[in-house]
Amino acid sequence: MRSTLPPRAERTPRENALLAWDLFIMALVIVNLALLLFDSLFLVGPLNDAFAAVAPGLHRAYTENIHANFFSIDLVFVSIFVFDVLLGWGMAIAERRYHRWFFYPFVHWYDVLGCIPLAGLRWLRALRIFSLMFRLQRLGLIDVRHWSLFQILAKYYEIALEELSDRVAIRLIGNVQDEVRRSGALSGRLVNEILMPRKEQLVEELTQRLQSILSDGYSDNRALIARYISALVGRTMNENPEIQRLRRLPFGDSMTNALDQTISGVAAQLVHEAVTSLESPEFKELLQNLADSGFDVMLETDQRTNQITEQVLIDSLELIKEQVAVKQWQNRYN
Repeated sequence: MRSTLPPRAERTPRENALLAWDLFIMALVIVNLALLLFDSLFLVGPLNDAFAAVAPGLHRAYTENIHANFFSIDLVFVSIFVFDVLLGWGMAIAERRYHRWFFYPFVHWYDVLGCIPLAGLRWLRALRIFSLMFRLQRLGLIDVRHWSLFQILAKYYEIALEELSDRVAIRLIGNVQDEVRRSGALSGRLVNEILMPRKEQLVEELTQRLQSILSDGYSDNRALIARYISALVGRTMNENPEIQRLRRLPFGDSMTNALDQTISGVAAQLVHEAVTSLESPEFKELLQNLADSGFDVMLETDQRTNQITEQVLIDSLELIKEQVAVKQWQNRYN
């Protein structure tokens, strides 16, 4: 029987009765399994002879009262277990715990099969202990996470799971590498089957990013760009022979300084006007044409491109294999 009790909360008398019944079933299963184990060992000749030699009276009493009537005794346990299954099934139907009323015996198949009094199925009753322990854990009555046995089992379970998953992952990555080596036309397939169908969206995204980069870059560095243009114009004028001859004329310095400032201002204004017009439809069309042409150039493939692409992919997968092969559990438990 499986009921739903609130963990670590005030329980009603009905809930306490259900909990007591679960504990009773757990104790009964332990006793039944102990009896099954002892009777199985009783059938082993050397152990039977040793038992008779050490405790002949107890051996005779067990043989006459228990072993001779073992099937009938087991039927007593089975009748209680069958009642427990029927009671749990009825509660599951009343609580609408499952989507259909007949799901219970399939979910608790180990309880149903354990009720069959056959030697091979009797040991399934041990699974009932684990289900009841899980229930007690959920109720907060026990905490198996603090048990030494649980911690040891959890440790080696994690180690085994990690080792198994790592080997599977390495094998799969190795198969992918082999497939890439055999394909021979990976770059062409990437272009034709993945990139080209999305060319319009990719060009649009590239255009928007270029606009954003130019606009944001100019806004953040406007003063620096203006100083650079002024320095560039001044250096050009200083190196120009015609400007040098102009400086030697009367009022030449004033004229050249005014000319320097005018050219610098015009250049800075041109840059500013060019950047502020980035949002215009004309400039966006220009960027789209450039991005479209560049996209086509980048997607041109040949044998050398295929080899480079495949080698990059193979080396990347090899790096992933090396990372997967690292035994992380050694770092956790050292």
